[in-house]
Amino acid sequence: MGRIVAQVEVTNPTDSEKSLVFSAFVDTGAGALVLPSSWKDRLGEFVNEEKVEFVLANNEVVHGTACGPVGIRIEGFRRIFNEVIFMDMEPAEDGDYQPLLGYVILEQAQVAVDMLGHRLVPVKYIDCK
Repeated sequence: MGRIVAQVEVTNPTDSEKSLVFSAFVDTGAGALVLPSSWKDRLGEFVNEEKVEFVLANNEVVHGTACGPVGIRIEGFRRIFNEVIFMDMEPAEDGDYQPLLGYVILEQAQVAVDMLGHRLVPVKYIDCK
């Protein structure tokens, strides 16, 4: 199976000068947009900030901080507002972090994963069934 990486911009709507642009691994097994805790201060103050627990692919339960709202734009798709979860992450060997872009954010932004083409594609309608 191939990896799909998307360019993402996250902006603090209460301070538009506070933003991040990064590449995120599309992970349909994850729900949220998950970023390294070391980036949190770069987005400034949040209207809402709560401690959360979540489970990793290896069933390990870890702690993070859900912060929002934030503006999220996946390159080529519409901007949405949601929250981001910050968690402690170790950088890869090249020193880069691997943020995760989960299915809740993809669905809200009307994005689907084309598994054959290994790319993101637009969804015409928001699913309300």
